[in-house]
Amino acid sequence: MKHLVAKIHPDDNVLVALTDLPMGTPVTWDGTTVTTTDKVPAKHKLALQFLAPGDPVHMYGVLVGTAREAIGVGGLLTTSNIKHATDSYDEHHQRRQDWQAPDVTKWQERTFMGFHRPDGQVGTANYWLVIPLVFCENRNIQVLEEALVNDLGYARRKSYQPQTQELISLLQAGKSVEEILATDLHSAENGHQKPKLFPNVDGIRFLSHEGGCGGIRQDAQTLCGLLAGYITHPNVAGATVLSLGCQNAQVSMLQDEINKRSPNFQKPLYILEQQKIGTEEALVSTALRQTFAGLMMANQVTRQPAPLSKLCIGLECGGSDGFSGISANPAVGHVSDLLVALGGSVILAEFPELCGVEQELVDRSVDTATAERFSSLMKAYGDSAVAVGSGFDMNPSPGNIRDGLITDAMKSAGAARKGGSSPVVAVLDYPELVTKPGLNLLCTPGNDVESTTAEVGSGATVVLFTTGLGTPTGNPIAPVVKISSNTALARRMPDIIDLNTGTVIDGEETIEQAGERILDYVIRVASGEEVSAVRHGQTDFIPWKRGVSL
Repeated sequence: MKHLVAKIHPDDNVLVALTDLPMGTPVTWDGTTVTTTDKVPAKHKLALQFLAPGDPVHMYGVLVGTAREAIGVGGLLTTSNIKHATDSYDEHHQRRQDWQAPDVTKWQERTFMGFHRPDGQVGTANYWLVIPLVFCENRNIQVLEEALVNDLGYARRKSYQPQTQELISLLQAGKSVEEILATDLHSAENGHQKPKLFPNVDGIRFLSHEGGCGGIRQDAQTLCGLLAGYITHPNVAGATVLSLGCQNAQVSMLQDEINKRSPNFQKPLYILEQQKIGTEEALVSTALRQTFAGLMMANQVTRQPAPLSKLCIGLECGGSDGFSGISANPAVGHVSDLLVALGGSVILAEFPELCGVEQELVDRSVDTATAERFSSLMKAYGDSAVAVGSGFDMNPSPGNIRDGLITDAMKSAGAARKGGSSPVVAVLDYPELVTKPGLNLLCTPGNDVESTTAEVGSGATVVLFTTGLGTPTGNPIAPVVKISSNTALARRMPDIIDLNTGTVIDGEETIEQAGERILDYVIRVASGEEVSAVRHGQTDFIPWKRGVSL
């Protein structure tokens, strides 16, 4: 049965509107009836008790703000009457040892069909990478993409060229601006796609970026670490790397980073320096020949059964709304707990969106050193934001605020639920690699693409991406599963949404049921079923330059 409101935690003093509530609407929760004194849009919050100026506002059982002014019972919470606030935290607090792992009996014998690598890792996909070590090589990367993608059968993007031709025809026929604006153009077609020459290779990915030189030397080191994470990734069969030669991001630096992550690296890797080779034609011809040979080798690997413990799932949210923290995120949190109980790895990132829930994560850390590293990274990140006149409180976007997330702590408390309730086994600083099964925290920005790029660079073979507003974000080498927090979004943007957890809001499904449905889908995706972002050729890749990015 669908309710009008929800109270997330027993200690909360606000309710969440599950539907639009006109002024004067009586709503009941746990025997208490409150009448709205304002119009309360769906996803927004109303006061369950009188709030005097300075009074705390609690959601998810934590402090998410304080009242700027008096708010009556049933009053709407807004950015005008509530301000961001969080509790302090102590990294030396008592460790929690009470985690109850979920029953995973039904999942223990399940497998996915993955690509087994010589080092024991198992990929959910099989890609070849073409990477520039510096932005000076981006044009040559583009030339290689034009030469390879179409003829090898990897073109995926829908073409809108027929619509342009239709508009040209209308112009030539003498149509006016008004008539052209009113024209309903024919649907874009994917066009004829050639069959893949290498059926066991999912694609060739070209990771253009704007780094590798300029900035500071640490930027180059970090970039090489990220690129090494992609080259050694289980979803990657091998790589072609283009270097100019004189840039900060030297080939030796990349090779050192590869060795850190994979001391016995055995994948085919071709590295070409333009300043040594000479002409563009010589460089491109050599790269084409070597890449083609690499694809031939990559095509020899086929999918084989693998236990679910070989999965590493990245947890991400973007375009969040007031329902994200009560449907999609906790459902993904249940997936996280299931996978941890099965021996798999999970990555929770976006440190600006963990603001306010630090104590919970500290308490869940397996030891003091882990808790201290998390605390140190969080405080350093927060201080760097303040130093440039910003702060974590400025994280929520206009879209977040419009749809009910009016403070960063409120957003963070919901975002953190993606991590479930299992112990924190490790804290990683970007772009470090996941090496332990269990829940790993990774220091990244809250920015969707920067964070997703980082999670995959740290080892995520599938990313679960929750959204309440809709975003097309994908990744070059890991499938990004887009999960809607509400049914309206799933219906409005079915071309980018893979799963809908609005069923929880609609009263049709429990969090646990939604989580199990997601895990079932993950197994299919890990076995080769395409997600929307892959079908659309959405391959977003933005390295974080370790500046302040919220």
